[in-house]
Amino acid sequence: MSGRREATQSPDIDGLLQKYLNRTATVAVVGLGYVGLPLSLTACEAGYRILGYDIDAATVDRLNGGHSPLNHITDARIGQAIADGRFLATVDDASFAEADAILICVPTPLGPHHEPDLTFVEASARSIAPHLRPGHLVVLESTTYPGTTRDVVKPILEAGGLVADVDFFLAYSPEREDPGNTDFATARIPKVVAGDGDAALRLAVALYDQFVVGTVPVSSLETAEAVKLTENIFRAVNIALVNELKIVYDRLGIDIWEVIEAAKTKPFGFMPFYPGPGLGGHCIPIDPFYLTWKARELGISTRFIELAGEVNANMPAYVVHRLREELDRRFRKGLSGARILVVGLAYKKNVSDLRESPALTVMELLDAAGAKVDYYDPFFPVIPPTRQHANLAGKASVPFEDYTLTRYDAAMIVTDHSGIDYSKLLRLSKLVLDTRNAVGALGLVDFRDVMVKA
Repeated sequence: MSGRREATQSPDIDGLLQKYLNRTATVAVVGLGYVGLPLSLTACEAGYRILGYDIDAATVDRLNGGHSPLNHITDARIGQAIADGRFLATVDDASFAEADAILICVPTPLGPHHEPDLTFVEASARSIAPHLRPGHLVVLESTTYPGTTRDVVKPILEAGGLVADVDFFLAYSPEREDPGNTDFATARIPKVVAGDGDAALRLAVALYDQFVVGTVPVSSLETAEAVKLTENIFRAVNIALVNELKIVYDRLGIDIWEVIEAAKTKPFGFMPFYPGPGLGGHCIPIDPFYLTWKARELGISTRFIELAGEVNANMPAYVVHRLREELDRRFRKGLSGARILVVGLAYKKNVSDLRESPALTVMELLDAAGAKVDYYDPFFPVIPPTRQHANLAGKASVPFEDYTLTRYDAAMIVTDHSGIDYSKLLRLSKLVLDTRNAVGALGLVDFRDVMVKA
């Protein structure tokens, strides 16, 4: 190709494979968040040396000081990786030249019109490109639409003259992190892997096979990208189904959680999904729209996926509506002027993660209705700045004390953290709207007079 930066010699594939198999390779991980950090530590614990790259200097300093930015990752785990000489965080992209493999684990959010925002992926590729050398393996792990690795990342990396599958190697392996899930840590989750050519696939499989329970090679980059989207669309559609059933069953006087618990005793043909106040996290509220956007490019309508997105997006408004109904039915009181306590802000239980959390939308809807809204969450003493809920930044959690809880007209459980004393909440509250079955799961049946599921 024109302007090609000539490689001094063809990469020794067998030699590169040996570096992965005997774990002497150095691996750079781009992005030290919910995906990149556990991936880095898991690879360290398997024997690899990790260079963790992040654009946030505060995160880098914190990590190099042995402190975790994530509540489900312990300081001790980071400290051990540093003490072993296997982990170093940096803001210097020149460190990519030291690595044998570079794994890109950066966010892929949505733009203002639900279109893919590949800003972080493209910036990562541009930061790697000047330091790309023969033999490098570059793997994208960020969730995205089919074609991103080949059509977006590859041209950026090849712009300096080196050619994929000739001089360097390009692969895709979608992240499968579930923050806070103690049953399935990174090492216990199989990795789907695809390469731009056979050599790239062999190298990527050799790398991941050393620190995860197994790899699942697939035929193309696009197939691997589609696997990740399919996993999350499957969840989004099924959660939308039970959210819709919840509304119907509630009107029929039927407990949706009891229905699901009974249905899941069937040993075949049923998989339990659970309703809630809306979807949060990076995956389920966002990833399906990467496929709907790509489908529109092809002139294809994805009505089923979009309907699921609509149902799930309406859940915050639904639980606020149910709260309004219960206040009126029980106390002849509207939301305007009512004192409401939102219990739990995180998008899922037992994690300090606010990404796309429905609790923030619920708070804004309550505020718009004229309610006086406070929250309690042990993981968030103060609400940090967020892109979509800037007006809530700086608001502080109230103490979970007797004198505080008695002040409210109602409490709404939005996130069911395990460490919250729900019996105390029920004992001191006039009304508790439970959107997660937190109370029912604990068998607190003595409080039926104050508790409502929504």
